[in-house]
Amino acid sequence: MDIWTAVQALILGIVEGLTEFLPISSTGHQIIVADLIDFGGERAIAFNIIIQLGAILAVVWEYRRKILEVVVGLPSEGTAQRFTLNLVVAVLPAVVLGVAFADLIHHYLFNPITVAAALVVGGVIMLWAERRKHRVHAESVDDMSWKDALKIGFAQCLAMIPGTSRSGATIIGGLLFGLSRKAATEFSFFLAMPTMVAAAVYSGYKYRDLFLPGDLPVFAIGFVTSFIFAMIAVRALLRFIAHHSYAAFAWYRIGFGLLILATWQFHLIDWSTAQG
Repeated sequence: MDIWTAVQALILGIVEGLTEFLPISSTGHQIIVADLIDFGGERAIAFNIIIQLGAILAVVWEYRRKILEVVVGLPSEGTAQRFTLNLVVAVLPAVVLGVAFADLIHHYLFNPITVAAALVVGGVIMLWAERRKHRVHAESVDDMSWKDALKIGFAQCLAMIPGTSRSGATIIGGLLFGLSRKAATEFSFFLAMPTMVAAAVYSGYKYRDLFLPGDLPVFAIGFVTSFIFAMIAVRALLRFIAHHSYAAFAWYRIGFGLLILATWQFHLIDWSTAQG
C-alpha cells in the first residue's frame, strides 16, 4: 500500500463517518469525493462496504444500552416487542425495493449530477418540512406505532436515489408523520442498523471476489476512521437538534448541490462521465 492510497482511504473514511448519519447524503459525498481523488474501480466497491460497517458499528456502540435492554426484554416486555416490530416493519420496504432495483439505480443514477440535483431538491423539501407546523404524537421511539414505522420505511426508500440521504429521508419523513425531532433522529439511527447491515451482507456476498487479502490495510484505515468520525457525528447531531432545526443542513445541501451543478454547467469539472 502506497502513501497516496492510505491518504485516499483516510479521506473517504472521514467522509463516510461524518456524513452517514447527517441528512446530507453520505453516498452522494462519497461519489463526489471519490471522483475528485480518483478512487474508483472494483476496489472502491469493496472498500465502501467496509467503511459503512465502520459507521454502523459506531451507532451500535453509542446505543448499546438501548439495544441490550431490547434484547433482554424481548421475550416478555411489550415496549421491547413493539420497538422490534417497528424496526422489522420499517426495514422491509427498503429490502424488497433494494433487491429489485439496486443494480439499475447504481448503473443509471450513481453520478455526481444526479447527486447534486437530489441534494438541492432534498434541501428544499427539508426547509419546507421544518417550516410547516409540527403535530407531534410520538415524543420518543417507544411511542411509535407500526403504522409510523411503515411510513418511515417507505420514506427511507427514497434514499435509493444517491444524494437524497437515508438519514435525511427517514428524519424528515418522521417529522412529517408526527414524530418529535429527537424521536425521528433516533429512529433513523436505529433503522440504519438492520438496513445497513442487510445491505452490507448482500453486497458483501455479491462482490465477495473483490475482497482481497492485499487490500486489508486499506480497509482497516477506512474502517477505523469511519468508526471514529461517525461516533463524533452522531453525538454532535444529537446535541445540535436539542436546540436547532435541520434548516442548516438544508441550506448546506442546496449550496453544495448548486456548486456541483455550476462547476458542471461552466465546464470547470467534467462530472458528466463520472461514475460512483
